[in-house]
Amino acid sequence: MWRGLWTLVARAARGPRRPQSVHPPAAEPTSGSTSALRDRNPVIFRPQTLQSVHPPAAELPLGPRPCTRQGSGAPAPGSGATVFALSSGQGRCGIAVIRTSGPASGQALRSLTAPRDLPPARKACLRLLSDPRSGEPLDRALVLWFPGPQSFTGEDCAEFHVHGGPAVVSGVLQALGSVPGLRPAEAGEFTRRAFALGKLSLTEVEGLADLIHAETEAQRRQALRQLDGELSHLCRGWAETLTKALAHVEAYIDFGEDDNLEEGILDRADSEVRELEVALGAHLRDARRGQRLRSGAHVVVAGPPNAGKSSLVNLLSRKPVSIVSPEPGTTRDVLETPVDLAGFPALLSDTAGLREGVGPVEQEGVRRAQKRLEQADLILAVLDASDLASPSSCNFLDTVVMPAGAGSPNGRSQRLLLVLNKSDLLPAGGPDPSADLPPYLLLSCLTGEGLDGLLEALRKELAALCGDPSTGPPLLTRARHQHHLQGCLDALGHYKQAKDLALAAEALRVARGHLTRITGGGGTEEILDIIFQDFCVGK
Repeated sequence: MWRGLWTLVARAARGPRRPQSVHPPAAEPTSGSTSALRDRNPVIFRPQTLQSVHPPAAELPLGPRPCTRQGSGAPAPGSGATVFALSSGQGRCGIAVIRTSGPASGQALRSLTAPRDLPPARKACLRLLSDPRSGEPLDRALVLWFPGPQSFTGEDCAEFHVHGGPAVVSGVLQALGSVPGLRPAEAGEFTRRAFALGKLSLTEVEGLADLIHAETEAQRRQALRQLDGELSHLCRGWAETLTKALAHVEAYIDFGEDDNLEEGILDRADSEVRELEVALGAHLRDARRGQRLRSGAHVVVAGPPNAGKSSLVNLLSRKPVSIVSPEPGTTRDVLETPVDLAGFPALLSDTAGLREGVGPVEQEGVRRAQKRLEQADLILAVLDASDLASPSSCNFLDTVVMPAGAGSPNGRSQRLLLVLNKSDLLPAGGPDPSADLPPYLLLSCLTGEGLDGLLEALRKELAALCGDPSTGPPLLTRARHQHHLQGCLDALGHYKQAKDLALAAEALRVARGHLTRITGGGGTEEILDIIFQDFCVGK
């Protein structure tokens, strides 16, 4: 069995060799695969002489993660400086946490707790904090000492757990600012140092940012999985597959005319690439689910006037978002509010009642409502259960409800839940049996009856739209992930079409480079700046 790096060792032992030109046979094979290239005996090019428009990808470690990271090509941010910041929330609280990171952390801890020595590593100790300039007591606090590299950032770190009054926090921060070598931290600087020193991959950094901003149960679960490294491990496995395939192709380039190569080495590379294409395609087809889970699914409440749309929006958002009135056409614009629907994030939109507008303002509201319906991930279609035979209800059923179930002209069917509101006004027999209705849910926004059934139906629909963060493979939560996976898939397509082994090898390098950039290898400073600006100061 070939090993991924044996080619480099053999190449170094044999030294440089002049390319050999071999005349191709008269009958050219029609296949464009690299397996066919073996029979064509192409001119053997050295990969080092191939001039590519793509920069070489940074190498991904195949073993344990190293202690330092060179993926961005830049040193650790603020190298040599020690930073400090309040890491807990602003305002009065029981306990506030202030942390430092950098080589002067030990000095800062000694300065504020003098004449005491450093506490044992990773053990909380009660100490009196004093101003190093005046000796004035500041607070009695718990202090912790985390010597590097066994810390969050990989550097020496200290934490001060002080009482959360503004005067105490301000006094400790001013005292730290007076210690030589310390400066206030910038937004996201602690996490950026952890990334630069190899403590976190870029996908894990994004998972940490998502965890900090998570507002629903589903978002928390997904962010925690990404922070645990599931996506980075998956990308590293794919990159390792491409590394082996690239080693096989380069081995044939270097030793193809020799007799000591294993049989079917190029066929093995082709098989590995085909399997990887299938896996990448499955994740790309599922990419929108992860982005919806992170930013929220677009749920549009639509229906004819006076069906109870605004009442339903207020009921689901648990606050008075929309004005509720018996007057038809009260809502004339699109009102949006982010909500937690059954544990999933959603952007809930209340729209104007769909009818022939009686004025230019209401006509514009109806136009905007119809546009939002086209963009919706899920439609909550609301009808008055006591007025199903009215022209407006029938028209809504014919123009919105039925077409959504049948599919749009582009072949994409929209998810729709039909809600019959005002069930408290129905007789004992239920809705009009003569109405030809698809499956529906009964609800009374006035009494709340039927709300539990609606929330359960919403949970199932949103789980299908956003994915279940508790099961299945990790989701792609950012457009950056989707961009690089698509670039990798495109490069693998170039690999299959390559008529020359050197071009095929270069396509594999480009594909592998896209995977390394997902986890942080070969990233640019501009991309890193955009990612880390989402963090608050102290994280």
